Order: sequence, then structure tokens, then C-alpha cells
Amino acid sequence: MNISKDEQRALHVLARGGVIRHERGAGGKVLDVTCFTHDGLVLEGCGLALFQRLRKRGFIESRGGAPYRISRRGRRAVRAQPDNAA
Repeated sequence: MNISKDEQRALHVLARGGVIRHERGAGGKVLDVTCFTHDGLVLEGCGLALFQRLRKRGFIESRGGAPYRISRRGRRAVRAQPDNAA
């Protein structure tokens, strides 16, 4: 599967226990997202466009209004790497 570097980095953070918190507008549309690592740090480069690509491809999911986490499909798509920062 062809996954961009930014998508790979975000999936790697989510696979290690990170979450994507989202804010919805009045119409229920997602307006802003922030990706947090398992340590509580904010992941730079994880914007609304990346969020929409990950959600469209089924790599992340939210249940019951909870923050978005990696889905089973996302776990299969992520490559195993010790450090995905480069």
C-alpha cells in the first residue's frame, strides 16, 4: 500500500498509543484536529488534510465521540520502524 511519509509518521504515533483529538462545528463537521503522542506531546504536521486522508482510507476511527485512534486496517498498513522521526 502506498502511504506518504506524513501518513506513516502519524500512524506510527497512533500505533504506539497516541490519539487525534478533534473539534466539531455547529453542523457536526470536523473543524480542527490535534495529534497527541502517548507521552502527551503534540505531533507537528498532523493537520486537517492529513486527518481527512487517514479517515477516508479507513486507517483511523472514533467510537462514540471519543478521540480518533488507529484502526485494525491502519495497524496492518503501518511499517515497523524503531524511529519514524526522520
